[in-house]
Amino acid sequence: MNKILLMAALAPVALAPVTALAQTGAATVEPLIPAAGAILDVSAEGRTTRVPDVATIRAGVVSQGATAAAALSDNAQRMARVLAAVKRAGIADRDIQTATVQLQPQYRYGDNVPPAITGYQATNTISVRFRDVAKSGSVLDALVAQGANQIDGPNLSIDKPDAALDEARTDAIQRARARAELYAKAAGLRVARIVSISENGADAGGPQPPIMFRASAMRSDAMEKTSIAPGERDVTVNVSVRFLLN
Repeated sequence: MNKILLMAALAPVALAPVTALAQTGAATVEPLIPAAGAILDVSAEGRTTRVPDVATIRAGVVSQGATAAAALSDNAQRMARVLAAVKRAGIADRDIQTATVQLQPQYRYGDNVPPAITGYQATNTISVRFRDVAKSGSVLDALVAQGANQIDGPNLSIDKPDAALDEARTDAIQRARARAELYAKAAGLRVARIVSISENGADAGGPQPPIMFRASAMRSDAMEKTSIAPGERDVTVNVSVRFLLN
């Protein structure tokens, strides 16, 4: 929401309190309010858009076994095939990271009897970053074909948002200036200059809640090719600008 504050100019800050603060080592510096004119504070949001160029997914293998060793052994074999498929797809080692490794007993519950262990479940999940979003769908299909039965994602983001953030900052200042001109005109004044600028936050187009891709709900003999549509992401910056009006 836009926050705008217009107030009459106050007298210059007295020097004595500032000197006292300096002597105690707790001095603070705040924008001075001019003796003549009026001060206008404007909050504005600037934005631009980018097409996400990075997709991150979590791919895992869940295995069941009568014993802990059997579950882990089956899980390791299937995960080895999944990792091999990821590397064959051209994913660099720096973009592959183990996310979770779990081994949990499975129980049978009954009335008035203690829970009984019926087997074990092993889970191994990796995080994979795709720097070519267009190919991520085909890689997901390859992972499922090689034994991945747990996939979450993708999370879409912008790899290098600095240029986009600078565009949003420029847009934010332009919007703040336009509002300042409007308020100054309505008040019978003119914008003399900017007194201060502060950046209050930014969104660099980072990951949003992921699209859910559930491999277990699809039959391998009838599975259509998976496609990922990157769309566009907003990159935003919020600023507060103080103007001097005369």
